[in-house]
Amino acid sequence: MDTSLRYFVAGHRGMVGSAVVRALQRRGCASILTATHADLDLTDQASTRAWFAEHRPDVAVIAAAKVGGIGANSAANATFLYENIMIAANTVEAAYRADVKRLLFLGSSCIYPRMAPQPIREDALLTGALEKTNEGYALAKISGLKLCEFYRKQFGVLYHSLMPTNLYGTGDNYDVVGGHVLPTMIRKFEVARTTGAKTVDLWGSGTPLREFLHVDDLAEACLYALDMENPPDLMNVGSGREVTIRQLAEMIRTATGCEAEIRWDSTKPDGTPRKLCDSSLLRSFGWAPAIDLEEGIAKTVIEYREAVAAGTVRLGH
Repeated sequence: MDTSLRYFVAGHRGMVGSAVVRALQRRGCASILTATHADLDLTDQASTRAWFAEHRPDVAVIAAAKVGGIGANSAANATFLYENIMIAANTVEAAYRADVKRLLFLGSSCIYPRMAPQPIREDALLTGALEKTNEGYALAKISGLKLCEFYRKQFGVLYHSLMPTNLYGTGDNYDVVGGHVLPTMIRKFEVARTTGAKTVDLWGSGTPLREFLHVDDLAEACLYALDMENPPDLMNVGSGREVTIRQLAEMIRTATGCEAEIRWDSTKPDGTPRKLCDSSLLRSFGWAPAIDLEEGIAKTVIEYREAVAAGTVRLGH
């Protein structure tokens, strides 16, 4: 990795963006550009173009996004589609105008069809209907990765994408309404443990299968992809291990030491029945995750407790 280059990390305060910044710092990168939402609204075309024109990074990592769990997505598909498609379109076009030669766009495994063959390969994209509960977000991410693919083909810039599976870890969002399943469970079990509650209510049936990747593993995958001279247009990034939501809940209950009974609310949606990504393409180039799920959950529980004690736990976006 050329540590003398200027790296722009969009979304540096989020879980993914902050992990990428930490990974770049570990490499000794001399210039890491960031901008808060107050300084740069990526949904605003003029502001985004002006920022890129002024700062002219050599490399851009687009980790900024409006994200949320099943409840948040299904209740606001229009908002998730609009904001994320604007972020994608504005950053890719502004980077091109500012002569940014390298850009890495971070998508999501929800871009794949709801009933895609498992494990999901990259070529499953656009072969079937999307999961309705997060269709808006998925469509925006598909647009972003296709923009990168088309700009690369038409203009010769090296813009490419990574598709992470479900993420968790340092800097996650623990909002029980807008958060994802793993951090939401951590908060619920921790609240039950500290208050002495006898039950914990969780959404759905607990039967869907999911794959989880620690955000630090994703950050290392990002730098790995950026080191590649001629990467594929898109590559999946996952742990390769799947568990049921019920198994995940038991892992988190054990990690927290909570003794409350789990009650499953089957009136709430499950989402996609199974979602396991085939990350063999990226692995074929030599990358592999380093943090197993039990280890990652235990570490995340400790970080959550430290954030609660310090009053810095992240709730909402």
